[in-house]
Amino acid sequence: MKRNVGKVERLFRALGGLMLVTCAVLAPLPLAIRVATFGVLGAYLLFSALAGSCLGYALMGRSTCPLEPGR
Repeated sequence: MKRNVGKVERLFRALGGLMLVTCAVLAPLPLAIRVATFGVLGAYLLFSALAGSCLGYALMGRSTCPLEPGR
């Protein structure tokens, strides 16, 4: 998949993903609810931050990644 997430946004996605995964571990809710809400979203944000691509952006044709010179 083509990269469509810029560096600053990748940083914020990683931080948000870490916070959501932390909430999935520490929240005083039943395990199924924690995993279904915080865990899944946190894992997706971490994956998209590491991969540099977002499925939603690809479907919308959007990109926050600056164009590289020579491309």
